[in-house]
Amino acid sequence: MASLEELTRGASVKGVLPEGVVTVVDVRWHGSNVVELTYKDASGRLDHELLYRDREPTLEVVEAGRPWSFDADGDLLRLVSEAHRISLAYLFDPLLAVHTSLIDALPHQRTAIVYHMLVQPRLRFLLADDTGAGKMIMAGLYVCAMLSGRLARRIPVVPPAELVGNWRSERAKLFQLPSEIVTGAAAPGSGALPGGRSSPGQRRSTVRVAERSAIGRS
Repeated sequence: MASLEELTRGASVKGVLPEGVVTVVDVRWHGSNVVELTYKDASGRLDHELLYRDREPTLEVVEAGRPWSFDADGDLLRLVSEAHRISLAYLFDPLLAVHTSLIDALPHQRTAIVYHMLVQPRLRFLLADDTGAGKMIMAGLYVCAMLSGRLARRIPVVPPAELVGNWRSERAKLFQLPSEIVTGAAAPGSGALPGGRSSPGQRRSTVRVAERSAIGRS
């Protein structure tokens, strides 16, 4: 609420028009209860109106200022902007999985991932290279590429039971991928396997490592 006496030149007033704020250009009193107000609206158009005491409850003098204060934390803004930029990097860098991992991929590994596997609408490949050719590295690169490209949210990995720890440590060390080990009777309801149930919190996990014996009992 603002009294008529508060309507001075240069003041910003809300309530004169149904919407928006007006700027007072001139004030002329007619007695002690009536004011002839000349104002400028948001578009710059001049107008005038007689205001009586009964209009005071609908009037409000507002402080003139910027619509945005620009006083937010600059470091936080930069962090959020950079995170958003990185989240879209897969659109411009086909080798994003290689560049964000802690490995130096060999030429045949890059070629297989970028030019043969990722271009397929559905993956139907069997990696059957010789021992030491980097099949685990290629699988890890493919998982990274699928997750960074938002093509998958959960990826089950089903190694032999004796290699579960190796798979989990390799994913964490080389690709910074969190994982969860699912074994035995817990597999069907954990959400790690197709058709399994999972809570919204569980669906945020990236890689589920399940023992091969868990598949046989599910």
